[in-house]
Formats: sequence, structure tokens, C-alpha cells
Amino acid sequence: QVHLVESGGGSVQAGGSLRLSCAASGITYTRYSMGWFRQAPGKEREAVAVIDNEGSTSYADSVEGRFAISQDYAKNTVYLQMMDLAPEDTAMYYCAAASGSLGNSPYALQIWRYTLWGQGTQVTVSS
Repeated sequence: QVHLVESGGGSVQAGGSLRLSCAASGITYTRYSMGWFRQAPGKEREAVAVIDNEGSTSYADSVEGRFAISQDYAKNTVYLQMMDLAPEDTAMYYCAAASGSLGNSPYALQIWRYTLWGQGTQVTVSS
């Protein structure tokens, strides 16, 4: 059974940092691209960052330079280091997996490609 379990969310002040983690089980981790997505109240879910099984990454323009995605193959875990957080980063953050190596292709941030999802972890940034 597939499980993606996020952790690390919380409440921070603007300018602060958080690191999210997503532990994957029940999948052959190296065959998937892993991504972080977020959804704020009243808004559509959007892609944040993706890393594939070759280590290639893609970022949404809104987080480029502030967020960094990484992974630990030994732990089947993907991380999202978030820095210089702003109130507009407030959202539920989800981890998801897509089969194959999406890398830094134009398709990497397309949400529909991600078929396995975690339950999410809340990030709240206050001004």
C-alpha cells in the first residue's frame, strides 16, 4: 500500500524558514518524480517544486530562489526547504509522486501527472 506522509509544517513569521519532509512507502521510489504542491483557501492547487529520480528540479516562479527541493534515496524521503517565507506562502502543502523522470521538463509542474498524494501539512506565515 502506498503512503506519502508529510511533516514539518507549522506557523512562522514572515521572513522565517521551515523544512517540510515527505516519507514515501509502498513504491519503488527511484522510479518516480516527487513534487510539492500547495493549496491556499479559495484557490486552486498549484505546483511548487519537483525533483526527479535523476535529481533534476523544477520550481514555480513564485518560489524560485527561496525554496529548495531535495531527496534522500536511503530514506525514500523528499524535502522542501522554505526560506524567506511570506504570508502568501500560507497554504496546505502536499507531497505527490508521478511515474517517470519529469526532471526540468515543461511537464514537470503539471499537476495532473501526479497520481499519488499525501494528506498534506499546513504552513501558516504571519506578517
